[in-house]
Amino acid sequence: MLPLQQFRDFIEQEQLFWQGNRILLAVSGGKDSVLMLHLFKAIGVDVGVAHCNFNLRGGEAQRDESFVALLAKKLGLPFYVTHFDTKKYAAEHKISTQMAARDLRYQWFEEIRVKQQYDYIALAQHQNDAVETVLINLTRGTGISGLHGILPKRDRLIRPLLFLNRQQIDELVSTNNMEFVEDSSNASTHYTRNKIRLQVVPHLQEINPNLEKTFAENISRFAELETFLNAEVQKLGGKILNQRSDGIYISLAEIARLNPQKLLLYELLKPFGFSESLIQEILDNLKALTGTHFFSATHQAIINRDDLVIVKKNKMVAANQFIHPTDKSIVFANHEIFLTFTEEIKFATGLNKAFVNADKLIFPLTFRNWQNGDKFIPLGMRSLKKVSDYFIDEKVPLHLKATTPILVNGNGEIIWIVGMRQDNRYKLTTATKKVAIFELKIK
Repeated sequence: MLPLQQFRDFIEQEQLFWQGNRILLAVSGGKDSVLMLHLFKAIGVDVGVAHCNFNLRGGEAQRDESFVALLAKKLGLPFYVTHFDTKKYAAEHKISTQMAARDLRYQWFEEIRVKQQYDYIALAQHQNDAVETVLINLTRGTGISGLHGILPKRDRLIRPLLFLNRQQIDELVSTNNMEFVEDSSNASTHYTRNKIRLQVVPHLQEINPNLEKTFAENISRFAELETFLNAEVQKLGGKILNQRSDGIYISLAEIARLNPQKLLLYELLKPFGFSESLIQEILDNLKALTGTHFFSATHQAIINRDDLVIVKKNKMVAANQFIHPTDKSIVFANHEIFLTFTEEIKFATGLNKAFVNADKLIFPLTFRNWQNGDKFIPLGMRSLKKVSDYFIDEKVPLHLKATTPILVNGNGEIIWIVGMRQDNRYKLTTATKKVAIFELKIK
């Protein structure tokens, strides 16, 4: 007999899916996925069967594909299959074969789910898989999320066999005379997971014969702990992460008060790609000079006086952009500047517009980043001032210095520090006949 009531109870308890949902089953042909397929068929859920051939085991892989195709046909279920050049993908992406297979199958499962309008993807992982995953994560180093290992549900992935262990699955397959295929690579200790399964877990089971049950209970506790931590971090982020147009500001004083400091700062900055080692480096340099940088793959953190500022890397230095009198707008990094002309001699106050004497313009004009040695005459003044000194006087954060567009005339003179200050040489006078209006909009 199949444990149908336990299966239904687990689905309901974990809220894996709802009545009327369509489920795409990942079926390799092994015991686990074959049992999962029969359980779903027995409770009358609308399912389809998906099989990946990774072309790693020659004729054995083709045997598995044929077996799953025939099984789906016998049960009257839709069958989807794909073939991967897994070794080529692994080499191109410089990852292990196992990781390549994982990436390829998840990408393809999601494509089929969307295309064929399934609600969820079911994977046949069980309690022993969860134990192995936690042990692998602990061996390699992990945070709290790694301690809960495999969750019953994450986004569109569900794992409805996590109420069973490997021995129970073996017994169910045997007593119900289910046909299956055996993956010979499961006996190889070449793979990390197999080493854990074949060489480590048996010794742990000698210490604790109920190892799978104990780990299942611990995993549940760790998952609840992660949920609690995420909720607390979200509340904390709402208090100390100050979102501004130019980046996210965190008071250094607030960082110093965090307790536990490293854990909370890591969780706050994890979405921006900062590793634990980078977090430690930031904490070691909270009293560093303004301008100290820390880089993740996608962002940078900058010490700016009393704050740590997080900005995207793509908001940094941009290529020069040229503007001609016929241009209506120009895009520079995350800024868009519009140009209009008028013969009505008037101007309005505000930092996002510059009203320039058009008769003095030498086209093409240039939008570029600030450069060392730049000088201009601030509006209302008579002598040249270094742009760097102006930035210091105005307390402009370092990352804004790097991203603020500078409008330069054809003769090399600065016309406008965009969004901040116009040059006095290009102001409107009683002799002005035509006005060029530059207006800034941040995208």
